[in-house]
Amino acid sequence: MAVLSVGVVLLVVFGVLGAAVPVPYVAQVPGPTFDTLGEVEGEPIISVEGRDRNEAEGELVLTTVGVSRAGLSLVEAVQGWFDSEVSVVPEETVYPPGRSEQETRDANRQAFLTSEEAAEAAALAQLGYPVKVAVRGLSDDSPAEGRLQEGDAIESVGGRPTPDLATLDAVLRSIPGGTTVPVAYTRLGQPGTATVTTRAADDREGSLLGVLVREQPTAPFDVDIAVEDVGGPSAGLMLTLGILDLVGDTDLTGGATVAGTGTIDANGRVGPIGGIQLKMIAAEEIGAELFLVPADNCADALAAPQPGLTLARVSDLDQAMTALEDFRAGRTPQTC
Repeated sequence: MAVLSVGVVLLVVFGVLGAAVPVPYVAQVPGPTFDTLGEVEGEPIISVEGRDRNEAEGELVLTTVGVSRAGLSLVEAVQGWFDSEVSVVPEETVYPPGRSEQETRDANRQAFLTSEEAAEAAALAQLGYPVKVAVRGLSDDSPAEGRLQEGDAIESVGGRPTPDLATLDAVLRSIPGGTTVPVAYTRLGQPGTATVTTRAADDREGSLLGVLVREQPTAPFDVDIAVEDVGGPSAGLMLTLGILDLVGDTDLTGGATVAGTGTIDANGRVGPIGGIQLKMIAAEEIGAELFLVPADNCADALAAPQPGLTLARVSDLDQAMTALEDFRAGRTPQTC
């Protein structure tokens, strides 16, 4: 009887400790999904200025992974290990050591914003728009404030063409700080000229316009992406396809629900992501018929197939477009 009592006490102690003592793991679960052709709280995820958006009947859905707070209890961790819709992973894989949860969220959000830029560049390149020097933003106290704005393509400075970043840099190096120069630009397809008094450069000869610039394909319209509370770069592929559906010449979905994931760079290369199996669960739950899988994630995707969900292997934007074309035509896309 005494032995039984001791055993019961120990079970109670271990149960209390298991429920209270945190372990260095977090739980990942299928996160919310977003139709890049649709809206969130009445606002379009992808808005277009300078031309009308195409009417879209299908869905191009980006998938996400939800993450618990740091420090699961032992009981929660064990429960997660036996749940097919939960992935229990070491805390450091989600929250790197030396970085707070808020700092991690901020870094993930910045990665998402960077993926937006890459998605727009990849989509416009796919549509054949020319690469130009475009304004990415203005610096503090910019002399171009009110004259140039984000998205402007800088065509020339002081009458000298600036087709790329190297040429723009060379032109500005030859202009003394404090010089007033005409800056020719194209904004939403319309030419314009701004008069800017340059600022002297601190670390080299010449002057500055006070703008942040990048080389990117430039179209006679502007694309804006608005998705709050999503972090990381894995939405890149689906955002790219959403842009192409809304401003291109092809209905990519044929009215179906297509989901997927994958990073993308400005050259259209698709990269791997985390949580592929959880994202597939989310896709199956919303009735997706096709799921676009980054090529390097194929092994993990095949390990946990979802009923009725066709997998298409993609390593770049061209392969994604081919997979969608095959799917619309009733053919089986290249699978994992």
